[in-house]
Amino acid sequence: MLDGRYRVDARIAVGGMATVYRAVDTRLDRVLALKVMHPTLAADVSFVERFIREAKSVARLAHPNVVQVFDQGTDGPYVYLAMEYVAGCTLRDVLRERGALQPRAALDILEPVLAALGAAHRAGFVHRDMKPENVLIGDDGRVKVADFGLVRVVDTVTNTTGSLLGTVSYLAPEQIESGTADPRVDVYACGIVLYEMLTGDQPHYGDSPALVLYKHLHEDVPPPSALVPGLAFELDALVASATARNAGIRPYDAVALLSQVLETRGSLDTDQLDAVPPQAITSVHGNAENLTSVIPRALSVPRPLPVNEDEPPVDERHFNRADRTNRTSRLGSVAAPETAPPSRRAARSPRRRAPVAILIAAVLLVLGVGAGVWYINSGQFTHVPAVLSQTRAQAENRLEKAGLEAKINESYSDTVKRGTVISTDPGVSERIRVNDTVTLTISMGPETVPVPQVTGLRLDKARALLKRNGLEPGRVTREFSEEVPRGSVISTSPDAGTERRAGSAVALVVSKGSPVEISDVTGASLADAQAELEEAGLKVKVATGTVNSDEFEQGEVAVQSPEGGSEAEQGDTVTLTISKGPEMIEVPDVVGDSVDDAKEALEGAGFTVDEDRGLLGLFGDTVKKQSVDGGDTAAKGSTITITIR
Repeated sequence: MLDGRYRVDARIAVGGMATVYRAVDTRLDRVLALKVMHPTLAADVSFVERFIREAKSVARLAHPNVVQVFDQGTDGPYVYLAMEYVAGCTLRDVLRERGALQPRAALDILEPVLAALGAAHRAGFVHRDMKPENVLIGDDGRVKVADFGLVRVVDTVTNTTGSLLGTVSYLAPEQIESGTADPRVDVYACGIVLYEMLTGDQPHYGDSPALVLYKHLHEDVPPPSALVPGLAFELDALVASATARNAGIRPYDAVALLSQVLETRGSLDTDQLDAVPPQAITSVHGNAENLTSVIPRALSVPRPLPVNEDEPPVDERHFNRADRTNRTSRLGSVAAPETAPPSRRAARSPRRRAPVAILIAAVLLVLGVGAGVWYINSGQFTHVPAVLSQTRAQAENRLEKAGLEAKINESYSDTVKRGTVISTDPGVSERIRVNDTVTLTISMGPETVPVPQVTGLRLDKARALLKRNGLEPGRVTREFSEEVPRGSVISTSPDAGTERRAGSAVALVVSKGSPVEISDVTGASLADAQAELEEAGLKVKVATGTVNSDEFEQGEVAVQSPEGGSEAEQGDTVTLTISKGPEMIEVPDVVGDSVDDAKEALEGAGFTVDEDRGLLGLFGDTVKKQSVDGGDTAAKGSTITITIR
């Protein structure tokens, strides 16, 4: 029992900072997850602060795709979080069981993850540790993001006793270089996760974490289609956009990436979405349908930001001026005394009727004053009903039922469906006078812009033109071209004139100019080799060391890189390594030795041996002479002749 309230039932997982248990809240009788910090870390103030920061940060994110935090506390040496318990598995479990996923399944998982991160980013927080282990998939198909233990305010710099936080395989280059953490580090990590779902493998591997970090800094994430032949180009472009090493050309946050994901999904046909990757681990029945058995076939995609639920009931007491008049009339008719035939007693007792009349008048006065006060304070007001994400017609109908008028504005939105309500003014649930006007902002869908014609422009000018037109320069690849000058754009993807959402990335193919064939200059002197290469428009670099060569004399070019016959672009560098001739080694003295001993000594030193027996040495076994005297040097691998007598 923890803190006298939580009964621990079973251990779920163990991490670097804490252990997670399944437990029961005995007060509320509900199952939850307890994240308990390792006692050895509880003495470290920075770890405790980071642990508590998770509770406070996640508590602010009321989003259906974020694992909720219910409570935080301390019980002796144990610091804990009480969190929502999600019965199911992690994305890592799915990848272990299924290998690579079909594109449809990968997008079904990625979209709610981005929705959750979008809510965090718009609330001013960055997760900083996105990986498959932190994506939970419930038995009911819901996808939730967990472990906000590394959450941090946007645009802050990590400085935790010099340590680098996060998991190496998913760290963005700027996290490694400067510790900067803004929403784009989560975008990068989600791009890596998408690559892993599509291919079943991570893009960067190394013998050490340092090598993996180096690759994040200096190597682009390869296109998934390199491992999955036939994968849609749009998915390659999506991964390239999210994992751009230059943070400036990535989507600015998870909401922007979600917009690209939805656009990509819409551009793919059924065959492309359901293509089975070769890395997928099939079931025993070999049925492609079973590749997504761990996850649902289709997951609903929640909105990136929380929206209002059903409309609150309108107070039945709210009525207009005519209603109030009618109701007052009815009150009057009920309270008035019945008209009775004159009786002798009534005629004789006029003084007794006066108090009754006064009482009735007083009651009516109180009721009238009360109704007036109520109307002034409440009766003339209502509340703006919940109409977010409803269609224009639905929203106008709901406002009309609430006694309100509608005024329409339109605005572009990357996340709210075209024709539905983005926001209201006044806001939902705010008090407003009956018959007043509520301004509805209706989504026009994502803003789209045509891709401008940049073919033939220099790369810097092409990038500037794309930005002026509301697009982002995307991945740059280079190709040789006989027609387009070096450094200018050959083509774009998508093509010029294609409509794309504002903020989308456009890939560029840039010319390397006409190819230059590299001459083979091995065997030439350095001066001759340098002159020939420079005349072809290439630069020459001489390697700092030299190499022994049995083939090339001292001072000649022994090795060149790139090799002769290959193609390069103008201004490329060719590295030349100069020969210092064959390796010279000392020759053993074998005169007087037996033939076998002499051969063993010479061959062991790196020489080949030739025997000269002549007529007199046919039956001899002693070396009388050797072609290179013992103690002198000869080229390694050369032949030493021994004369036998």
